[in-house]
This record gives sequence, structure tokens and C-alpha cells, in this order.
Amino acid sequence: MTTPNLALARHNMIEQQIRPWDVLDQRILELLDSLPREAFVPAAYTGLAYADINIPLQHGEMMMAPKLEARMLQALNIQPGESGLEIGTGSGYVTALLARCAKQVYSVDIHADFTEQARHKLAAHGIGNVQLEVGDASRGWEIRGPYDAVAVTGSLPVLPDSLRRALKIGGRLFVVTGDAPVMTAHLITRVGEESWSQHTLFETVLPPLINAPQPPRFVF
Repeated sequence: MTTPNLALARHNMIEQQIRPWDVLDQRILELLDSLPREAFVPAAYTGLAYADINIPLQHGEMMMAPKLEARMLQALNIQPGESGLEIGTGSGYVTALLARCAKQVYSVDIHADFTEQARHKLAAHGIGNVQLEVGDASRGWEIRGPYDAVAVTGSLPVLPDSLRRALKIGGRLFVVTGDAPVMTAHLITRVGEESWSQHTLFETVLPPLINAPQPPRFVF
């Protein structure tokens, strides 16, 4: 059961963090209000579940700040009949949000313990339309594609072409690219067999995916 303090914190998160960051899609706001984020954060951080911070996870990973998760969901605009890929299961919270929007979600993490923990959390909330898999999806996960939506929850110094090609025509990719301290979130949409549009959303900083492809380095 959610304590009154956490319920208030969730309300304040939506009103003071999410809405001011231009997340106005009522479907997303209601989803954030209905899913208890505290059930997905590590136990030591339960009291900070709705704070405007990145929450540490095992293996040096982290949960994105709530407003970043919300902007990502709004940008992807996943519809009930669509399929999605999440690269980086992490805590399972974003996985759950995606699953509540989509018909089917495939979520891949390189850490097997993250996958197992997420499996239990999703089951506890009656979420069964997610297929969790362990592997390195830093260059995509073609085995289940193509997808209507792809959410990359870690950054990539460069964007591999395989991720763009994992989209169906009309499909959307949310990804953060670049190197700290300057990274940029993009929404990429496949508009044809060999054409994509790209929309810059905002600047942020996220830890890179493990084994993320690197740009060519010049040696003098």
C-alpha cells in the first residue's frame, strides 16, 4: 500500500517536475500517477522515488530522473496495438510504463540480475505483455524486430545505423547521443524504406550503454 507521503510525492512529481517540462499528454500523466515508482527503486531509495534525481542501481547503472522518463514516453507516443523494444531494462520501471502503453514490449539488459528482478516486479503488478531477455543490445536487437518504438535508456556516443533500421516505417526511436558533458536526446522516425527524420528534444546526460559503439579516434 502506498503511504500518504509517497502518494503526495507522486502528485508533486507530476505537477512540479513533469508538467513544467512540457509533458502535457494526459494519457502519460495518468499512467505516471497510477504506477507506483517506489516499487521499482532499490529499497534504500524508496523515500527518493519521486525526487528529481537519477537513482543509483547496481553495476554502476542508474534510473533516469522522472521527468526524463516522462519526456521519453511522450515523444515515443506508443499506441495500444504497437510493439516496442527497450534497450536497458534496469529497474523495470520504464519497462512497466512502456508495457502499459503497448501491445507487446521486448526488454533487453546485459545484466541478468536486472532481468530477474524486473520479472518479479512486473509480475507483482500484473504486467504480462513483456518479454525480458539477457544480452548486449547496444547495437540493436534485431531478432524481435522491426519495432514501432525503440527506447534506449543509456546514452550512445554515436548512433549505429542498425538501431534506425530496427524501426518499422512510421516507427520512432528515442536515444541520447554524444559524450558528457554535452549529450542530446533525439526522436528519430522512419518515414520510408531509406529515409528517417530526426527531431532534437533536449540536452541531458546519461551514462553510456556498456559496449556502446565508439566514434573513430584519430591517432597522431
